[in-house]
Parts: sequence; structure tokens; C-alpha cells
Amino acid sequence: MTVPVTLQGARERRVRTGGVELCVAELGDPGQPTVVLVHGYPDSKEVWSEVAPRLADRFHVVLYDVRGHGRSTAPKPLRGGFTLEKLTDDFLAVADAVSPDRPVHVVGHDWGSVQSWEFATVKRTEGRIASFTSMSGPSLDHLGHWINKRLKRPTPRRVGQLLGQGAKSWYVYALHTPVLPELAWRGPLGKRWPRMLERFEQVPGGTYPTSSLPTDAAHGAWLYRDNVRARLRHPRTDAYAHAPVQLITPLGDAFLSERLYDELESWVPQLTRRTLPAKHWIPRTRPDQLVDWITEFVTSVEGGRPDGVTASGKYADRFGGQLILVTGAGSGIGRATAYAFAEAGARVVAVDRDAEAAARTAQMSRLIGAPEAWAETVDVSDEQAMEKLAEKVATEYGVVDVLVNNAGIGLSGSFFDTTPEDWKKVLDVNLWGVIHGCRLFGRQMAERGQGGHIVNTASAAAYQPSKALPAYSTSKAAVLMLSECLRAELADQGIGVTAICPGFVNTNITSTARFAGVDAEEEKRRQKKTARLYGLRNYPPEKVADAILRAVVRGDAVVPVTPEARGAYLMSRFTPKALRRIARLEPPL
Repeated sequence: MTVPVTLQGARERRVRTGGVELCVAELGDPGQPTVVLVHGYPDSKEVWSEVAPRLADRFHVVLYDVRGHGRSTAPKPLRGGFTLEKLTDDFLAVADAVSPDRPVHVVGHDWGSVQSWEFATVKRTEGRIASFTSMSGPSLDHLGHWINKRLKRPTPRRVGQLLGQGAKSWYVYALHTPVLPELAWRGPLGKRWPRMLERFEQVPGGTYPTSSLPTDAAHGAWLYRDNVRARLRHPRTDAYAHAPVQLITPLGDAFLSERLYDELESWVPQLTRRTLPAKHWIPRTRPDQLVDWITEFVTSVEGGRPDGVTASGKYADRFGGQLILVTGAGSGIGRATAYAFAEAGARVVAVDRDAEAAARTAQMSRLIGAPEAWAETVDVSDEQAMEKLAEKVATEYGVVDVLVNNAGIGLSGSFFDTTPEDWKKVLDVNLWGVIHGCRLFGRQMAERGQGGHIVNTASAAAYQPSKALPAYSTSKAAVLMLSECLRAELADQGIGVTAICPGFVNTNITSTARFAGVDAEEEKRRQKKTARLYGLRNYPPEKVADAILRAVVRGDAVVPVTPEARGAYLMSRFTPKALRRIARLEPPL
């Protein structure tokens, strides 16, 4: 048999078990830990074709077509041939064939995850599974108890959860209908499915799904018919995981609610949670992130750290292992943001024009939770230097998952006192620095095709006019509008864009801000007074950093941070005339 182009280089074998013959593919060094990838419905093993080769650099990777799918044979008769017990027999046969002497690490998606929960919780597989990574597929036993709890002790919130998941599960009811699902898959649905995945799930086109899709989907309907009703009516009471579990939850899953996993800790003693802003088919849309998390988790278990994630930050489930680049990271909001991402277990690139300050931020980031952190020195206003930085980061560290364009300078003074040179300096850093970052790193995100997020630090001055800040306010207003435009352009590519708008924040920008139209002595006096006023306000940059992480998690568009920034934002929308009158007041300098 020829190997499909999507798994080129794989070694194949046939494994016989329970009256069927399974097609098993292997990549990587058999001497390394074995990772078994189990596909879902209506997929074949080729759903993992973007994940498997990346994992094969570190592990012995095994994929197999579930019975009745791909090039594995189907049971006869189909009814009763897809029970969880028989699927467990298949898994054990594969595990014994590919790794007879060592337990394997299991990774399951969709129905691959549903059946893998069975593998990870039944007694007869104990000792054969080293770890389990679950994606978009709950245990039917856990789900049964979840439903029963809400039926027996209903509250408005629990009823809402039941109704919400019930609506998402419409396809389960459809698949229990006799004959019609098979006719649909072998007819119009099977032909249109690839286009539907591209349109609704943003799954890239190409060699997936394979030509066996109509048959796979028709056979796979029996996964639901043989298991769902029986298990939900009588869920096992001993369905406790006997291996560490990593749960990866795509937040945009159209078929499964996040709430299904609310009580999972009671069933899994060693649980690591991850969340991802993506839809259901993450093996196709987010392979790089999955590879990073699977690698980290398997490595941690092999190294005797079964809890997996060591970071304890508030958003460790979201940013652990992701690559974050922060400009202006040597001090203030940039440094606090780098530290916040480090506490969440992210890999951090701290960028600043001050080499020593960037190095200190990177060093501290490693100490407080970043598995890796690097310092890079660059002037964000220098186009060529930024191009070299983008190339270096992509080559040595990878494609950035979250970009924080934070570097900025301050300038105060009337319009007529502000020289063309003053304007150029402010716009070069505050606006062009953001443009360079978005253009270079944003393009890398778009070309990778796996989403990402861009955060641009604007200011309350972006929408609050002031006679004292014409240049600074103009630069920040431009950043705000650039962010809004980019958000619209990149939305279809899964890349979010946020404009962060702080107000009076106690950072060193106040002591380094320039004042146009005054001599050096007067400028120093004003810098000291401004720094003192901001110090009295004492709004810490750490709160801005927390707002940045929260905004990325939520996908917010514009985030006024401080109370005065929120107030001015509301006024700009509902009482702009009053805001213009305030702009005429003399600053307290």
C-alpha cells in the first residue's frame, strides 16, 4: 500500500484485533517515548498530519485508523461493533504492538478523546498509559454524572448549562436517526464537508480530509449509537483517571461547552488545564501550539513532574508555552507585562533599546516562571533593525503568538512650540514603531495561519484631547485607529487586535518625557513635577499588565484601563462637547 502524501515517510504495519485489521502508521525514533494519536469523527488518522511530523522530532509517534475508518477494516455487523470496550481492545493491541515494554502517552481529539477517556479510566489499561492529553471530547461517564447532577439539583444556572449543551449537541440526535446520516454522508454532505470545514472552522484546504471521508462518517455513526445513550443512562462510578491528564479546551468549540469540565478535578487527581482561542478542529488549525503543549506535558511526565505546568500565574492555562514579544520591556508597563506573561508560563522576548534593561527583564522573567526568556536590543523606530529582529525571532525562537507593541515616548508642549523634529521623534517611536511591529510580526502570524494576538499600547490621550499634548495625542490616536483597522482586516485569520489605553500610570515615562518650547532647566523642573504627580496618583503598571493579559483572553478591542481613562472614553462617546471643554484647561505644570 502507498502512504498518503499527508503522512509521507511514515512506516506502516497492520494490527489484527477483535475481527478487524487496523492500519497503523509510525514516525520518529522507536527508542523515544511513544505518543499515540487517536483521531475523532468523521476523521481518519490523517487529521494529525500537521501534528505528527512535528512531534516526531522528539518522540516515537503512532497513529492508527480507528476501526471502520481510513484503511482499517470495519466490524461485521456494524451494530455493536464500535463499543468503548472494543475500542479499548483495539488501543491495547496497538500499544502492545508498537511499545510492548513501556507505557504510551495518549493524545485524543473529538471521539478519539472520548474513547481515550475510557482507556485512561478502566482498570485493564492501568500501567499501559503514561499520560493522556484530551481535546474536544469528554468522558461519557463524566458527562453522564454532569447531566444527572443538574437534573437532580437544578438551579437557573445549571438549567442554562444543560440547555446550552443540549443545543450544541444537535448532531448527536441526528446521528441516532436510522439510515439518514449514512445517506447524507455518502451523498451531498460528504461532498460539501471539506468546503464546510474551510468556511466554518477555518481549516486549511489540501489533502485533508481524505477520500475515505463518506465511508468513515457512515461507519462512525455507530460510535454514537453504540455508546452515547447507554453510558449517559448508566455512567460508571469508578471512572477515575489513573494517569496524569492534560485538558486542552478550544474556547470557540461549536459542539462542546467549557462548562462540561467544571467538576473534572474530582475525577482526575493530576490535571493540567489549557485553553485556546480556536474552534473545534485544532489539530488542523493550531498544530504548533498543540505540539508545544504535548511536548511540554509528555516531557514533564517522563521527567517525573506529572503536574505538567509549573507556572502558577492567573492565566497559565492560556499562555503556558506561548511565545510573547514585548517592546519597551525594559521598564514600566512593558516590564510589568513581560513579568505577567512569564508568571503565566509563557516564553518571553523582552525588547528594549536599553540592552541592560532588556537583559534584566529577561533574567527576572526566567526566575518567575518563563521556561525561556530572551533579551533583544532594538530601536523600534528603525525599520531595518526591526526587520532584522523579526527575522531573528522567527528563526531562533519561532513565530510570536502574542505581540505587545508597548514602546513609546512622551512629549508635552503647545502645537506651535513643537518643532518638526519633535513631531518626527514622537511619530517615529509611538506610531511607526507600532506599524513596524504589526507589519513584520503580524505578517508572520498571518502566514503561519494559526491565529495570534496583537496588543498596541495607545493611551487615554488617544480620545481625550489636550492643548498640552498635540503630538503625543495625535500619535496615540493614530495607534488606536490603526488597531481598529487591523482588527477588522485580521479577524478572518484568527488574529485578534487590542488597543490598550492607560491613563495616569506611575512609570518612568513621566521622568523622561520631553517638554517642547522650554529650556533644559525648566524641562527638568516639569519632569520632576510630573513624576511627583503621577507618583501621588500611584496607579501601578502591574494593573495595566493584568488588563493586557485579560484583554487577550477575552479578545477585547479597546481597553481603557484606569478610572480616568474609562471616564474619558465614555465622555468621548456620549458627551464629546464636555471633553473638548476640558481640553482647554491649563495642565498643572
